[in-house]
This record gives sequence, structure tokens and C-alpha cells, in this order.
Amino acid sequence: METHVPPVFGKETSAGFLRRSILSCVSKRIVMEVLTDKFGRIISDLRISITDRCNYKCVYCRTGNEGAVYGDLPFADYFRMARVLVGMGIKKVRITGGEPLLRKGVVDFVRDLATLETIHREPLDIALTTNGHFLSDMAQPLKSAGLTRVTVSMDAVDPDRFARITRVSNGFDQVLAGIRASRHAGLWPVKVNCVLMRGFNEDQVIPFGMFAREEGVIVRFIEFMPLEEDRVWSPQTVVTLDEIVRRMADYRPLVEIPHARSETARRYRFDDGIGEIGIIAPVSHPFCGHCSRIRITSDGKIRTCLFSVWDRDLHALIRSGASDEDMAHFIRDVVQKKEERHHIGEPDFVPASRTMVHIGG
Repeated sequence: METHVPPVFGKETSAGFLRRSILSCVSKRIVMEVLTDKFGRIISDLRISITDRCNYKCVYCRTGNEGAVYGDLPFADYFRMARVLVGMGIKKVRITGGEPLLRKGVVDFVRDLATLETIHREPLDIALTTNGHFLSDMAQPLKSAGLTRVTVSMDAVDPDRFARITRVSNGFDQVLAGIRASRHAGLWPVKVNCVLMRGFNEDQVIPFGMFAREEGVIVRFIEFMPLEEDRVWSPQTVVTLDEIVRRMADYRPLVEIPHARSETARRYRFDDGIGEIGIIAPVSHPFCGHCSRIRITSDGKIRTCLFSVWDRDLHALIRSGASDEDMAHFIRDVVQKKEERHHIGEPDFVPASRTMVHIGG
């Protein structure tokens, strides 16, 4: 009579393997419930800041006196956070900073993220926001690793004005080379973000419109928000969406085109169909009602809004040895506290507990 011996997987019997598989399936069912907040908004976009350091000192961002305030984590910890959140319905991961290209190993991090699939078995959309200073050499390696698209922060198309804003001399040509290298590598769309400030660079609207058409990129104007280090924001400094559209019409009229409800930017094409402009208008046209974002800071804190006055320490769970399921439950609890909207310009507005550079773009 033949005796049946269960096959061995390492030191584990088939019964043990089956039990572990069942537990894994149960865990996946727990994690794969789509992440939503108490207002019914689906959270599908994740921003991860991988460093608090930056080689630029843009006048609307840093005072020039403070450097990095918060530390960086190992990439393995950022990856674990991302993996758990992708299992909860995240479809897009944007890598931010500080300046993310200052981190050695960022290409390998992108490659690791590219191994993840959404809960619908689709490729993860991986993007990166950068000041573009190091992009000319890194665009192709990033694309080859799995980066989908890139956004470059650039607040003037005049080299002298650019240097005054960034407080870095001779940076304009490097950033322009990075934008062109990104297009050549196939990182599409290439978006160029410009923060407009009255009395400082609002005259760059038309030059940027021309730049969008000539360089084949999408330029996005961003209303100045109260997130700078020296806290000098006032409503009078904001160049609003309506004003941007009017100013651009002196060059060529803009025609609005459809955009997804959760997109931050309103999208426009020029009347002849050549070139696209986006306008991100959180001050004059808030989009909080459709917000799909969650953020992780460079030191591993979850922030549910740019203007949060609190954050929650996800990395502390990793240090304590928490399981993925523990992390998922923690994330759900935090997301349930996501703010309904910001209160910019209102009497009860309270500044965010961190400024923009220490949150991540």
C-alpha cells in the first residue's frame, strides 16, 4: 500500500502552503477594497516625497535660510507604503521632493514601482515632479525604468528672470535641456508648471503660451497659494484663472477642453488647435469636492490635504513591525479624517502645519 507524502515547499507542507494561500487571499480582499473618504471621494492618486532637500531656493517657496528640515527614508520603506496603497486602489504615483533627482537610487525606485499593478491589473501610472536641473542626463534612464511622464517646475522663460526666481545662476539652459530630453525619451506628456505672482512674473503668461507651442509641451499656470516658508501670502498676490485667460487672449484665444473631474487643472487649447495650457486654480476655483489625492512626506507622514494642520506617522508603523493589514487599517482611518475643503482667503483659515517644500509637490 502506497503512503501519500504531501509535497514540501521549502520546509512547509502543502497543507501549510494552502493555509498561507488562503490567508493571503483574505488579506488581499481586505486590502483591495477601494479607498474612499467620508465624503465618498475615491482616493486614487498618491504623492510621495523622497527628499526634503532641494538645490534651488525659489523665492515663493524657500526663505533662503532654511535647508532640509525633515529626513529621508530608505527607498524600501517608500516602496512598501506605495505597494500597500496600490493594493487599496491607488492608480497613480507621483514622486516629488524637495528635488527628487538629488536622491541616488531614484531610477531603481522607479523600476521597483513599475513592477506594481493596480487592483484592476493595469500598469501603474508613475510620474515625477522636478525642477529639471538634472533631467537632461536622467530622462532616458527614468523612462527605461518605467517612468510614465514628468512635470518640470519653471517660473520664467527669460534666463535672467529665471535666475532671480530660483536664486541659481545659469540654471535656465539646463532646465530647457531637461525638458527637451524628456520629450526625446518619450516621457509624455511633458508638463511645465509656472507659479504666477503679481508684481513678479505675471508678464510671463504670453511668453509661456508661445513656449508651449514652440516646445510642444503643456504649460500649466498655478495660482500662488499660502504655502511658502516666510508666510507672506496675500490675496492680492494671486493671478487668477480668469485673468490668465484674459491675458493669453491678447496673444491667442483659449478654448476650454474637457478634463476629468479629479484633475486639478482646467485644460485649454489655443483657438487654432496648436498647444495646450492648463490652469490650476485652487484659490479662485477650488476643486476640493473631487480631490482624489493623498500624500506621504519624506519622513513617512500621511497628509490628506496640502493645507492639513496635522499629519499621521505611517513610518512609525513600519518601525514597530506592523503587517500590511495593520498599515491598511491605519491608512483607512486617516483617510476618513480627510478634510472636506481648504479655507484659503476665509477668516478662519489656518496655515498648513508644513510649507510646500516640506510636504512635496
